[in-house]
Amino acid sequence: MKASKIAYKPVGLALGALSGLVASTAFKQAWKMIGHDDDAPDATDEDRTWREILLAAGLQGAIFAVVKAAVDRAGAVTTRRLTGTWPG
Repeated sequence: MKASKIAYKPVGLALGALSGLVASTAFKQAWKMIGHDDDAPDATDEDRTWREILLAAGLQGAIFAVVKAAVDRAGAVTTRRLTGTWPG
């Protein structure tokens, strides 16, 4: 394993945690904007419809994936600018 990969591990973990927080906040705001309750439904919420639960799950998954990819890519680009090597 390359030294740059090993050195990037803690950075990647920190960025992963940060991206989770950002994605969670973005999802909550998006859910409010589309006109639903303040809280997104859980799969076991008895009073929610299948449509609403699946919509929430799909939206949440898409937001988390986009935020994670953006944060991971930005971290890799920044690492290359600082060290001259790609961490992956």
